[in-house]
Amino acid sequence: MKSNVSDFLEMAEAVYKDAVAKCVADVSDFRDLKTIRSRIKDEGLSFLTITLPNFCRDLERALEFGVVDAKLFSRWKRAKDSVMPAFLQGITRHIFDVETGKVISYEIPPTKVGGPANDISIYLDSVRQICLTFKKVEIDCSPSRVAAAFQGFLEIEQSFDDFQLSDADTDAFLSVSAVLWDNMVRNFRSTDVIPRHGPGATAERVSGNQKYAWLYWHDRLEPYFPLIDTAYPLGTPLDSKELADVTIVPEHLEQPVRVVGVPKTLKAPRIIAIEPCCMQYTQQGIRDYLYSRLESYWLTRGHINFRDQRVNQSLAVSASKDGQLATIDLSDASDRVPRDLALKMFRSCPDLMDSIDACRSTRAELPDGSIYGPLRKFASMGSALCFPVEAMYFYTICVIALLKDMNLSVTARNVFKVSRLLYVYGDDIIVPTTNATVVLDYLRKYNCKVNTNKTFYLGKFRESCGVDAFDGEPVTPVYLRQVCPKNKRQVRSIISWVATRNLFYKKGYWQTAQLMQDKINRIVGDLPYVPEDSPGLGYYSFLGYCSASRWNNDFQRLEVKTLVPTPVNRTDQLDGYGALMKFFIQKSRDADPSIPSVESSLTHSALRGSVILKNRWVRAT
Repeated sequence: MKSNVSDFLEMAEAVYKDAVAKCVADVSDFRDLKTIRSRIKDEGLSFLTITLPNFCRDLERALEFGVVDAKLFSRWKRAKDSVMPAFLQGITRHIFDVETGKVISYEIPPTKVGGPANDISIYLDSVRQICLTFKKVEIDCSPSRVAAAFQGFLEIEQSFDDFQLSDADTDAFLSVSAVLWDNMVRNFRSTDVIPRHGPGATAERVSGNQKYAWLYWHDRLEPYFPLIDTAYPLGTPLDSKELADVTIVPEHLEQPVRVVGVPKTLKAPRIIAIEPCCMQYTQQGIRDYLYSRLESYWLTRGHINFRDQRVNQSLAVSASKDGQLATIDLSDASDRVPRDLALKMFRSCPDLMDSIDACRSTRAELPDGSIYGPLRKFASMGSALCFPVEAMYFYTICVIALLKDMNLSVTARNVFKVSRLLYVYGDDIIVPTTNATVVLDYLRKYNCKVNTNKTFYLGKFRESCGVDAFDGEPVTPVYLRQVCPKNKRQVRSIISWVATRNLFYKKGYWQTAQLMQDKINRIVGDLPYVPEDSPGLGYYSFLGYCSASRWNNDFQRLEVKTLVPTPVNRTDQLDGYGALMKFFIQKSRDADPSIPSVESSLTHSALRGSVILKNRWVRAT
């Protein structure tokens, strides 16, 4: 831990120096560095991972409301004769008036021809980079924070006891969801679903090809996903060894989801639920069907997205300039979607509704071994159906709110009209600014919790799907994701640091990029310069050159030798009817380039989460 603190301090100083160098005015203040050093000494990594992000959160709230009030920056020493904190005052005085705390509304022309504009976005980007670099480093939280996160999981589940909708609100949800979804799902056929295994873990801890050697199949699945024709192909003999090995599990003996915490920030872990193998398998098939329908259906095409974040990202940038759209973020989004309402969105097609409910887990196993259930939420993060169903749920609520705010009746024409104003990517929601407060009220009414710290509709700051913008300019920071690697065995950290170095380099943070490059080279040796789409590890350069080492006559290209991340394959033999079923599934999806060849995938599988670095020749241009 001490070495991590030392590494982070060194990097924090480099980031600070680069950030102030990016500003066109002289904003460097030795006192800021002194504060960073002393606070890290006193607070450790939490100063970088929690305290500084909280400083940035207050800064963004001030941007939203246009002024720094007394509640913001309450734990920071104020500058003399100013409402602003003393920390980073050299930069923040170009964003806020030092006496009144109001956001400065002017822009100074470029200092020279072709030079950067001396506007607020430049200073804001620098402050945010200083404060947020270490926010998302994957470090285990303290036991007390982990315990609090699991307690929060239970409290959200228990809160459903107090959730009640009026008859009018229930009717509104049913009528709007009928217009939105009835025709979309009415023609559903079971043949539209091709079950498949996902890449993630399973509750039984089964992985690789062994997922196809079924040991358990839930009885609830049989009417909609029969064992023969879903897990094993039609024609599998009833006396086969494969079927003899399967136990049909009644509902009260089903494997519950395994609730675990995974690193997110040092402030709190992310709580996810790992599904049983047979549930994950069937969920993936329905998920693919819903993705395809929602991204092509006339009422949602281009407005509900799952695979492309660029729609929301570009809208966030433009909205920060013209203020016409608000960006909304929800807390604990998936855990707050009620099962009963979510299923009613599919009531025009009982087969699909019942299929979705059949592959929904009803109980959860906590880390202490206790079992909680029946679950009232539709699904936690970890279910393959969580993302599409929550998107449909939020979309429905927003349409209800927009219709209400515009005093429009529930008709297909009006639903189409208001849906053109709405964009949903998971729990990242974009709506017109003029309707934002009504939408927020309705989201809360339907059991959602608005993340007020990440919801913006008043000022010129917006964020959605990983892009932050102010007044039309991106101000997204580069995040450090991994601690500094110490040896060649820490492959994940090495890969992450190379990628992060390149992001800092492209942003013009030269000292930070060089610092990271030096640390990487001490571990793996000097890496070459490579093009940005290279499969090998290497550094980017604006000079437009790569470290070419040889000419390949066969491919007629320059090549460079470097380390290439390579998955670790293990012997994982699959035969019999399980292998036949995998063959059929992969052949139905062979347009997907990420799927390995059928032959090799029946004898080997990648060891999940394991990667090694191999020296290989890759193209240099």
